[in-house]
Amino acid sequence: MTSSCVLPVLIQGGMGVGVSNWRLANAVASHGQLGVISGTVIDSLFVRRLQDGDVGGHLRRAMERFPIPDVAEAVLRHFFVDGGIAPSTPYRLLSMWRQRVSRLREQITMLASFVEVSLAKEGHGGQVGINLLTKVQMPNLATLYGAMLAGVDYVLMGAGIPKEIPGVLDAFSEHRTAELRFDVDGLTPGRTEFLTFDPARHWVPATPLKRPRFLAIVSANSLAATLARKSTGTVNGFIVEAPSAGGHNAPPRGDLKLNDRNEPIYGDRDVVDLSKLKELGLPFWVAGGGGSRAALDRAREAGAAGVQVGTLFAFCDESGIAPELKARVLSALDQGDVEVLTDALASPTGYPFKILHMQDDADDARRAKRERVCDLGYLRTAYQTAEGKIAYRCSAEPVDQYVAKGGDAKDTEGRQCLCNGLLATIGHGQWRGDEGREPPIVTSGAELADLRAIAAGRDRYTAEEVIDWVLNPVPAPSMSS
Repeated sequence: MTSSCVLPVLIQGGMGVGVSNWRLANAVASHGQLGVISGTVIDSLFVRRLQDGDVGGHLRRAMERFPIPDVAEAVLRHFFVDGGIAPSTPYRLLSMWRQRVSRLREQITMLASFVEVSLAKEGHGGQVGINLLTKVQMPNLATLYGAMLAGVDYVLMGAGIPKEIPGVLDAFSEHRTAELRFDVDGLTPGRTEFLTFDPARHWVPATPLKRPRFLAIVSANSLAATLARKSTGTVNGFIVEAPSAGGHNAPPRGDLKLNDRNEPIYGDRDVVDLSKLKELGLPFWVAGGGGSRAALDRAREAGAAGVQVGTLFAFCDESGIAPELKARVLSALDQGDVEVLTDALASPTGYPFKILHMQDDADDARRAKRERVCDLGYLRTAYQTAEGKIAYRCSAEPVDQYVAKGGDAKDTEGRQCLCNGLLATIGHGQWRGDEGREPPIVTSGAELADLRAIAAGRDRYTAEEVIDWVLNPVPAPSMSS
């Protein structure tokens, strides 16, 4: 990162699926901080918005700017429904990602991330980033290229070891083919598989692209040091995530031990030594419990450039969470009827995942009765079959199907379909016939004191108020509902 770069003090968390949407990132970037969109499941979210009629016409406005000819028109023909589908009509699904997919499947993903970044960058001179999960490998190359076509300023990645991503960004800036080593369970020793994306498959570009800055999300000094030394290109900084952060968390180091609520127990080995991190000479931001001026001051005293804030932004007006669900969470929070549990089993990734629970919440009961189905497939694991082919399974799919694919039934216990549940959280849940609409899954950081304070009995607040809350020690202004 060059010395002329003005570093943000506050980075808005890249919360998926669609919680960190273009509206939120635009609002944060408009106020001089780093707005971040979530790239997780962005293609499925995009086509569901089109099927809902593209209210306001924002998607279609941005689609007109997509530089690869004929793609936007083809996607509109396939998915746009003028006026939106009926409430009890199921969404049309995209084909699931595999190691190799069609040109159109890649283009839909490129277009989705292009549109989200493009809208986030409209109307201001601020900076916008995209957050992706390393663990969700298959869509990431197309998602990154589409974001770069829109001029994304930062790429943030965690949930794994993203050491190949800096080299991918270098390649894409010159429209060169990029590849990632593909994680496949049970792969024959000596066999290596790759995910590959070639821009020339789609068009012949005229000019290079801006190479975005890359921030790796880490939870250990050793990982930061490894990424700084051994990545395929330049790492421009780190986001240091504590176990209190929302969404997926790194598992505890050492043997997994659970407390009396069946949550993973974190210890001293899981605390990043910021003084050692500072020795790497790269800027870093502290995430997890950073939603206050006091937390910002502590981070900067330790040498950080600032903080990343997720939970406070997750429930503000501009976030993607369905408005009625946001209001319900804030009301329950005000009554003391909210708790956040770090579920060691919920995510098919195997990573601990935080889930927000409200007292006597009907959605919890609906999820418990939900018929298992895997029809989006972003968290599927690739594996080698007995015949040497690459196939896919998910521990949240029907148990008999998972076992038939060679999976262990024990691995299905407690698993939840995050892909569908998180889409439901932002108001785009699938219609399941007699089961009704897909029940939502709400994730949140564990430290809720600042959220209680900024909401203060209200059922809504804005992103601007969050920025003022963290950067300026003044009370949040009141807002009528």
